[in-house]
Amino acid sequence: MSRPEAAPPAAVPASGSPRRRPASSLLGPLVALAVLLVFNAALTPHFLTAQTLSVNLTQVATTVIVAVGMTLVIATGGIDLSVGALMAISGALAPMLFLHPPLGSPALGVGLAFVLPVLVAGLFGLFNGALVTRVGLQPFIATLILFIAGRGIAQVVTNGQLQTFSNATFQYVGLGRPLGIPFQVILMVLVVALFAWVLGRTVFGRYVLAVGGNEAAARLAGVPVARVKLAVYGITGLLSGLAGLIVIAINASADANQVGQNMELDAIAAVAVGGTALTGGRATVIGTLLGALIIQLIRYSLLARGVPDAVALVVKAAIILVAVYIQRSRR
Repeated sequence: MSRPEAAPPAAVPASGSPRRRPASSLLGPLVALAVLLVFNAALTPHFLTAQTLSVNLTQVATTVIVAVGMTLVIATGGIDLSVGALMAISGALAPMLFLHPPLGSPALGVGLAFVLPVLVAGLFGLFNGALVTRVGLQPFIATLILFIAGRGIAQVVTNGQLQTFSNATFQYVGLGRPLGIPFQVILMVLVVALFAWVLGRTVFGRYVLAVGGNEAAARLAGVPVARVKLAVYGITGLLSGLAGLIVIAINASADANQVGQNMELDAIAAVAVGGTALTGGRATVIGTLLGALIIQLIRYSLLARGVPDAVALVVKAAIILVAVYIQRSRR
């Protein structure tokens, strides 16, 4: 009776096969992105300029950062609806720290504003993970709790008031341009590179894919399923907190009603269009980056031709539908 248990360990190496699949699954997003680039280069005035490149990259940076965390969550077979609310919480806490610095030290306030809000968002992410792993709630329900309550928490913290500020040191995270490159774009590239390596080259990455591919088999193979799930929700919380700081730094204000609005939908869309299986077990961080760029370029193309942004939302929904249909066809 010991022989049947020889099958579960294949769940962990099975993540090796998904690791090979992204090379082919990236072909579709790459072709779509290339078509969009050629189309705009030929027909959109001033598209091939540094300013246009900067505008598109800065607009997509926060989506990509959050979507990388969403990729990990979806790879385990889960979902996180709370990312926008966690951005709002992080964005609400940061100005309070440097507008009313502890010990009367502005430098300490700014330093804490970069760290504490992100950690708080990470703790809320761990809370989501605990509801999934310890309480046994479905990820949709577990994260729906903070989707509803998180923005309310941010409003309670700020007494429902808009926080405005002018702090060059803090705002560097959103407005800084070292060597002419937007700092938020640098952060985006670093996050993508780090987690592409984690997912494709580390034991933790193989565990993530194994859990999403076959959770029962992964557990029998010795994969610490609960800890892996807890980790991916915590990581998503941290990345959401970072994105929240970038948004308020750009706007020089923190509005709990607006920061991170609809971010969960944008992140899921980027993941789906990029080729990550929404059922778990197969994921590509590079694909998520491509998916976010495709959606951004389609929106830019429509707006450049005077199409209302509301229509762009309809097009985005259609893109998600097509991406999901393609995934089902491949399965």
